[in-house]
Amino acid sequence: MKVLVGVKRVVDAYVRVRVKSDGSGVDLTNAKMAINPFCEIAVEEAIRMKEAGQADEVIAVSVGPTASQEQIRTALALGADRGILVEAEEGAGPLAVAKVLKAIVEKEGIDLVILGKQSIDTDNNQVGQMLAALCNLPQGTFACNAEVKDGKIEVTREIDGGEQTVLLDLPAVITTDLRLNEPRYASLPNIMKAKKKPIDTMTAADLGVELVSNIKIVSVAPPAERSAGIKVESVADLVDKLRNEAKVI
Repeated sequence: MKVLVGVKRVVDAYVRVRVKSDGSGVDLTNAKMAINPFCEIAVEEAIRMKEAGQADEVIAVSVGPTASQEQIRTALALGADRGILVEAEEGAGPLAVAKVLKAIVEKEGIDLVILGKQSIDTDNNQVGQMLAALCNLPQGTFACNAEVKDGKIEVTREIDGGEQTVLLDLPAVITTDLRLNEPRYASLPNIMKAKKKPIDTMTAADLGVELVSNIKIVSVAPPAERSAGIKVESVADLVDKLRNEAKVI
């Protein structure tokens, strides 16, 4: 089984982001970049499948700037076999990314695609579903457990009412949720080995895809500062303020 995992370059989750002075976006100058946390979970799940003998090859793919090679190298250090970078400007829309992944799925003969359910920068939660629709493949979104069984994959999904288990024919698309696994750290020997693993670089045009985004950012603003809290003398005062000022009861 050949597994494709998505790897997106985003601002490190532990970095406090800054908004540009003109409100056009987030200031990435000197910002620490990393693999999107949900993509890390996808990489870990693919590697575990390979270690269990269920997958023969794990391919890490990223659609983004040349610097995204850094995140692909991290995936290779974690255990992926090779990488593919499709060079694109920042801000490629979800549909364009899904079309690129579709072309790679068809070119490589992929049996299973594992993607993060969403990225922490745009929070669109769209690429996995769009890819499944474009490829006409079954999908298991928000996966908190996945097991390969007799040529199929059983996926437990996190839903509003609890959990739902679905059995999917392969090839299929899975998007990962937080409880699926806990990503490992790359060891120094594996980081050194990753430098020798191949990364194929191409453009969307090489795959016959035009990168067009139909999403326009109107403005970006930091969250409003929280107002200071107040102390009340009694429960009666608290109830009065909740009822008459906050109007929440």
